Amino acid sequence: MCAQKEKKPGLLASVLGNKCPRCRRGYLYESRNPYNLKKTVTMPEHCPVCGQKYELEPGFYFGTGYVSYALTVALSVATFVLYYLFIGISIQDNSIFWWLGTNTVILVLLQPVLQRMSRSFWIAFFVRYDANALDVPDEKPVV
Repeated sequence: MCAQKEKKPGLLASVLGNKCPRCRRGYLYESRNPYNLKKTVTMPEHCPVCGQKYELEPGFYFGTGYVSYALTVALSVATFVLYYLFIGISIQDNSIFWWLGTNTVILVLLQPVLQRMSRSFWIAFFVRYDANALDVPDEKPVV
């Protein structure tokens, strides 16, 4: 019997799972728990599986602010729609302020997750999947 070829990991699953965009197997962060606040965005220099360098250039992750903003707006719109559909919004009873308070709490609690996800989206935009990444690792710097 011939060996089956491994299935290509999905882009969305690897981005949401904070995996390396090149091999889609190695983790982007040292700690898998986003609420470990001392290591929320601490990343190794290279992917532990394929050797992909994570910081492509100095200041590479400054652009994640735009991605984080888009994710925050999308989440706020989603909470507004859900609040409107299930509870209702009215100016007479100040329910808009209840939504604002609820949305603020949700955004504050999800901030570490949104930070990680924005970095994951950002690097996946610039680094493409390579099926041969495990065979030919990136050059690691000589120490």
